[in-house]
Amino acid sequence: MELSKVMHTRRSVREYINKPVKQEKLREVISAAQLAPSWKNSQVSRYYVVTGEEKLAEVKNALSPYNQKNMADAPALIVTAIVLNRSGYEKDGTPTNELGNGWGFYDCGLQSMNLLLKATELGLSTLVMGIRDNEKIKKILGIPETEAVVSVIGVGYSNAEPAMPKRKEIDDIAKFF
Repeated sequence: MELSKVMHTRRSVREYINKPVKQEKLREVISAAQLAPSWKNSQVSRYYVVTGEEKLAEVKNALSPYNQKNMADAPALIVTAIVLNRSGYEKDGTPTNELGNGWGFYDCGLQSMNLLLKATELGLSTLVMGIRDNEKIKKILGIPETEAVVSVIGVGYSNAEPAMPKRKEIDDIAKFF
């Protein structure tokens, strides 16, 4: 599928068919994520892929009630995280500029977009969620304190066809000099 078509067809899906996603496809979306740039090639993003029934139920339970409903039939969740104090930092541990760990979160966002676009190309649907119980997820998945959870991404096969939300006009969001 052409990139432009993928960008125009990708949607945030809140209703899934209870059909497993093959691990090969999940590996492909993470592989695509890795192709995104990162601060000084620091590659601080980490992915915790949850497909097992028990862990899936536990992580879903750590989402907001609204997202628990959205993910009821989602067969996979990918928890994104970053290694702290590397991206945006000098070798001596001092932040390179005022953003500090903000660069790691930015890098993870770049990688997540690649992941979402590849999922769309592979016929998968996704939903990025930020309202979750961070500490509960870290405990369930054994995520170390040296990492910060960024998001939970639902992955599966859509049972809905959401419309494209209205987008702002270019002149409302950009200034050309």
